[in-house]
Amino acid sequence: MCCPRPSTKRLAARRRVARAPLLVLLVAGMLATGCGTTRMSAPSRTATEQLLISDAIDRAVGQVNFRALAGQSVYLEDSALNTVVDRQYLSSSLRQHLLASGCVLRDKRDNADFVVEARAGVVGTDSHDLLFGVPAMQVPQFLPLQGVVPSAIPEVPFAKRQEQRGLAKVAVFAYHRDTGMPVWQSGMAMSESTAKNFWVLGAGPFQKGTIYEGTNFAGAELKSALAIGGGRSEDDSDPVALGQEASFASPLLFAAKDEEPAPTKPAGNIPPPKMATKPGGK
Repeated sequence: MCCPRPSTKRLAARRRVARAPLLVLLVAGMLATGCGTTRMSAPSRTATEQLLISDAIDRAVGQVNFRALAGQSVYLEDSALNTVVDRQYLSSSLRQHLLASGCVLRDKRDNADFVVEARAGVVGTDSHDLLFGVPAMQVPQFLPLQGVVPSAIPEVPFAKRQEQRGLAKVAVFAYHRDTGMPVWQSGMAMSESTAKNFWVLGAGPFQKGTIYEGTNFAGAELKSALAIGGGRSEDDSDPVALGQEASFASPLLFAAKDEEPAPTKPAGNIPPPKMATKPGGK
């Protein structure tokens, strides 16, 4: 005696029951999974480049000794820095260093006794790369093999080294605002910052350099204070080299250092010394 075959409706019901656990697992999997995105910005200048330049500026400005102008009201003339990379950072660093050295900053030129003018010879970066391995190259394409041979071979490095440098060269000088008499010049302050990256068999980068060690700036104590008149030669007629730190024999500055000025007679009103004339001159 044979068993009766189940009806079509019963077969469909059994199939739905069998599929129910699969649907439950599929829905649970869809709810449990997620999708995340990471936004990567690509500025025109890399962070390493900005660190190299700012580190070099900090180190160069830190070499300038403003102690000869301590206690004086000064105005920072930075118009010569208009075309310099990171001009605002350099100008702000100079202002901070002037304050840290005991100078009194004035926002307006007419309110200062002395003008401090700054310029920069170099503010920038350069790099050098060295590769041990197979460099990336383009493969010439022939018509019969076009589409079979790859058009480019990627770089295959066994060891790789990348060196980047940031350079800053800064010079500052000061003069009396009313008379234009020279007071002081810093000489050339030049500094270099470094960033070195190494890769070995694909592992890396192994990094070292000044930008990874931190920087010391105006908060650090200067090595030595400039002695007033210490940079002058015995013969005042001798020229002073542009790259040498010097203090000029200006009575406008040294009188303010040696004597306590009267409250109603600021240093800027001290008359300049009279120029010596030859015998018979008018």
